[in-house]
Amino acid sequence: MTRRLRFYLIWTLCVCCTAFFIFGCGKSQQTSYGYPVAISAHKLVPEATGVIRDGLADDSPQVRAKAIEVVAGTKRIKLMPKVRRLLKDDFVPVRFLGALAVGDLEYRLASSEIGLLLGDEDENVKISAAYAMAKLGSPDSLEVVRKAIVSNDQKVRANAALLLGKSGDRSALKFLYWALRHEDSDDKVRFNAAEAIARLGDERIFPKLLAMLQSGYNDDRVVSIRAMGALGTARAKDSIITKLDDDVLEVRLAAAEQLGMLGDSMGEAVVLDVFGENQLGGLNKKGIERVKVLTALAIGQICTEPVRRFLPGLLQDESKFVRLAAAKAVFECTMRD
Repeated sequence: MTRRLRFYLIWTLCVCCTAFFIFGCGKSQQTSYGYPVAISAHKLVPEATGVIRDGLADDSPQVRAKAIEVVAGTKRIKLMPKVRRLLKDDFVPVRFLGALAVGDLEYRLASSEIGLLLGDEDENVKISAAYAMAKLGSPDSLEVVRKAIVSNDQKVRANAALLLGKSGDRSALKFLYWALRHEDSDDKVRFNAAEAIARLGDERIFPKLLAMLQSGYNDDRVVSIRAMGALGTARAKDSIITKLDDDVLEVRLAAAEQLGMLGDSMGEAVVLDVFGENQLGGLNKKGIERVKVLTALAIGQICTEPVRRFLPGLLQDESKFVRLAAAKAVFECTMRD
């Protein structure tokens, strides 16, 4: 073999290996993370709808419950007949969230089922049904929720705070502040009360939220960020921006999501870093799932082309919860297009 031929063969082999490395790795990235170019969210609607349909029929009550939340959060009225059937589910959180969805979407076709849930054996379901009735045109039903805020059952008290915040009734503020400040209210009650107060637009809650934002506990900071997003004031937004540099990835993703909801895409880099710098390394399976869910939720609020390209991969993730979060993101992006 001549020296020139040997050189040519080595050069050809090197080129082929380089091409395989570039294009082969690129294909793997496309499969695992996303498409090299952004894809229209509208093209993903059929797949996203299928994910939600499967979730509503899943054997796991936790998956069914999360699927209902996605239906309500994305206003998928066409899927409400399936949610309506779940109002008779054996699992309390499924019935609770089903009634909540009926109220949020004012789905009057389920009025008779909601009426029956007012007599449910579980107090949480009763107050959710009362909330739904108020949204369907019976405002006096909200009194049931107001009374539940003083329940000795912490779960009932926390859910009552959630419902009062969603009710839009500012007369509920005094009940929410009572729950926030009462000595026997647990963390969940206080978190829900603070966010409910913010949702009702009461800026007096800002100092409390700011204190939570500076907490050493990750969950406190995440709750504060979401409440700040619900409050939506200029100083609330400025406070959220400071958490884009938080030491904890989950906190940064929560900040990116809320800023996106407020119309600011500056959290885009946080989402891109999840994939570009392999920040999932070192996390256990549950941790990876949680980060992917938060990433999908952030994508749904930011919806820029660079982050949308990850939706196809997330829609096919092995985790049902990640797929549901991605489906929610798809529909949120279609609303913005």
